[in-house]
This record gives sequence, structure tokens and C-alpha cells, in this order.
Amino acid sequence: MLFNSYIFIFLFFPLTLIGYYGLNYAKKYKAALVFLIGMSMWFYGYNNIYYLIILIISILINYGLISGMRRTSAKSVRCFFLWTGILLNIGILFYFKYYDFFISNINTALKAEVHLLKLVLPLGISFYTFQQLSCVIDSYRGECEKYSFWEYALYVSFFPQLIAGPIVYHNELIPQFQRLDNRKINYENLCRGIYAFALGLAKKVLIADTFSSIVTIGYNNIAGLNTPSVILVMVCYSLQLYFDFSGYCDMAYGIGYMLNVKLPINFNSPYKAESFADLWNRWHMTLTRFFIKYVYIPLGGSRRGKARTYLNTLIVFIVSGLWHGANWTFILWGTLNGIIIIIERFTKITSLKIPKVIKMVVTYSLFTFTCSLFRSASVKDAGILWKQLLCGGFGPIYQPITDAFYELTELQFLYRAGIGSVMDRYPWLMLTLFTGVTLLFSFTLKNTQEKVSQLKLSNKKLFAVVILMIWSIMSLSGISEFLYFNF
Repeated sequence: MLFNSYIFIFLFFPLTLIGYYGLNYAKKYKAALVFLIGMSMWFYGYNNIYYLIILIISILINYGLISGMRRTSAKSVRCFFLWTGILLNIGILFYFKYYDFFISNINTALKAEVHLLKLVLPLGISFYTFQQLSCVIDSYRGECEKYSFWEYALYVSFFPQLIAGPIVYHNELIPQFQRLDNRKINYENLCRGIYAFALGLAKKVLIADTFSSIVTIGYNNIAGLNTPSVILVMVCYSLQLYFDFSGYCDMAYGIGYMLNVKLPINFNSPYKAESFADLWNRWHMTLTRFFIKYVYIPLGGSRRGKARTYLNTLIVFIVSGLWHGANWTFILWGTLNGIIIIIERFTKITSLKIPKVIKMVVTYSLFTFTCSLFRSASVKDAGILWKQLLCGGFGPIYQPITDAFYELTELQFLYRAGIGSVMDRYPWLMLTLFTGVTLLFSFTLKNTQEKVSQLKLSNKKLFAVVILMIWSIMSLSGISEFLYFNF
């Protein structure tokens, strides 16, 4: 089920709020917990019951391992449970996500014909696998409290963060479920949550999905793009990715607020970053901290000299690239990001007295370039795109791109409102303005978390939220998945 769908907005979530708070009002606290788990399972298994079976099995296995570690103090037994958990979780993730990738590369290298499984990747498996891995490792370290099965099951399956994060630690989420004062409707939190959800829905439906059609056309016809078209498509993808993930995070954050659960911030205006390191401290923040805690620090972090620090950094980014997908484009993308950060640290270029705006623009430009590798279907396609960027020549924007943009209802309205002749004469104008203004917003405006924390209710804000919700819901005819569902 998607946040940006009619069934979620008009049926699923209202039922969730009524059932959860109704059971808590009747002081049936355990029933309310189980009800929320049941709704989360419905949310997850709505489109494919097969996904749900895998999730339930994963929860049962991991809770069994955690319980086993809790019942013994013998280091050898605890170590056995730890490595069983690590190997099982990574093994399941490898089987579904990476098996065909590795086998196809072996077939190519050895000219073999090993059969590919062609498995469908279960939604969110990378997210809930990492979340449970963190709990297994923390249990071994003695950093995990004793939780009931229902508390643990809700921690893993809690629907706002189940499919695309944030990756939440047990001690961040479960204590919030346990607090009785969180079981009552908090109207201030409800308002804040609706506000955040409305902003996130607008980002996804009105901005990210608008760029989506442009990006798809561009990357499906890379050989036919000239230099201006390549630049436009690359910028549009950077904005699609930004507002798609930002929109999801806002909606998850808002839903959590409405249920009196505060999820960790996962997206903090990354295009305001003045360096690559700063950008990755702001983008998918919970994934970054996971890799720091469970990969970078165990490898030695920055405690073993500069050379080892650089190597550890590179390893983390290669793993991060592989986490995003089973394709050489993701691995090379992660490697390229790691190399850029290493160069920043080695040269200390970010400490130079350069105007903030220039640092932001350079960081954004580099990131946008690396994203072209991230979006390309293959390394070969990325090479063709870069060739067109350098040698594609100048001329008008690729016409199918502008045609797709003008199919928007909002553009059709403007066309009929009296500016049709200008749009016909300069077909690139409205798309360029929309892209430029959106880019400016990402550089300058406060993010949703800042707005929510400073929210002062007024008739003006209420009107704006209602308009945004109506506008976004009316634009839901072409419902699309979030990009991070693929990871």
C-alpha cells in the first residue's frame, strides 16, 4: 500500500487512528498494540501476500535469536546466536536481492550458464533486515532491553517506516509504544502530523512525479539528447530523487506524529550542504548512522591512521552503493562518492574561505553528476549519457520532454488562460522556470521538520494545508511508487 493512494488516505489510515485510539481509550493496551501490528501487516501485504510471509518469518527468527541470547550468559552460545542472526539476515537479503547479480557476473566471467532465479524483491527487505540486524547485534552487546514479542513485532513492522525507512533503533521506538501517555489523542501532535503529511504528499505528487516523466523519457532516449537536454534531465533527476524521498520522509514523520510516535529525522535539506561529507550527513541520515555504527567503527573508524580511515570510508560507501541495488552502476556510484569524500578530507578543500553559495553549488553539481550513474540502467548507458553531455551539441530541448511536461493539467490550464502563444513560441520556458524555482526552493527553504517544530496554527496555515491536500489528492490519478521502494 502507498501513502499516496486513495485507499490509504480515505480508508486505511482513518481506520488505524479510530481503532488504535479507541482500544487505548477502553484501556485495552495489549489489544491496541496487536491491532497496530495487524494494520501494519495489512499495509505491507496489501499488494503481495508473499512479501508478508517473508516478513513474518523474519520477525519470528530474529526474535527467537534475541530471546536466546537473553536467556544465557555463556559467551560461546551468545556468539553462536549472533553469527547465526548475521548470516541468516545477510543470507536472506543476498538470496533475494543479489543472487542473480552475482550469478550473472560469474556466468559472464566463466562463460557458464548457471540458472538465474529471477526473484521478485520483497518491498522494504533492506530496511527491515538492517533494523533487525541492529537489534541482534545490540542484544549480543547487552544493549537491548527485554521486550515482549508484540513490542518487537510492532518495532519491525510499524508501517510508517517499514518500507522505506527511517531505519529506527529499538531504543528509539519501543519505549514510545510503552508510554501510556502516548496512547491518548494529542491534538497538537495530530495537527503537526497532518501538516507534515500534507507537505510530504505535495512534494511527492506535485513535484517528484512531475519530474518523473521527464526523467524517464530522457533516460530512455539518451543517445538522442543534446547537451542542454542532458543537463536538464540530470537536474530533473536530482530533484525527483530529492522530493520523492523527502516527501516520503515527511509523510512517515507526519503519520508517526499523528500516532504520538516521533521518528528520527532522516532528511535534512541535503542540497544546503557545503561539502560531500555534509551532504551525506543530511541525506538518508539513519542509513548513514547505521553504517557508521555497525561497519565503519568495527573496521576501526578513524582510530588507525589516515590511510586506514580513508580505506574504511571507501568500504562503507561501496557497501552503501551495493545496498542500494544489485548493479555495477550502484557499486561504482558508491565508490565515486567515497573517493570524492576522501579527496575532500585529504586536500582539506572544504576549509578554504570560499563563499557558502559556491560551496553549495559545487557540492550539488558533483552530486547531480554522480546521480546520473545511479539512475542509468547500465555503466554503458552512463557512458553514453556523459558523451552526450560533452559532445551532444547545442540546440532546443528534446521535444518529447517538453511535450510530456505540457500534458500536466496545470499547464493545460495556463495554456488556456492566455499565455498559450508564449508557451508555443518558447516551449522550454515553463519547464525551465519550474525546474529553476524548485531547485531554488531546495537550496533556501526550511525543511518540514523545522516547519513542524515551529508550527503556529492559524487560519492561513489551515487554508494552505486544505488546498495542498485537495490539489494533491486530485492529482493522484497516476499513483506512483516511491523511488526508495526499489532499494
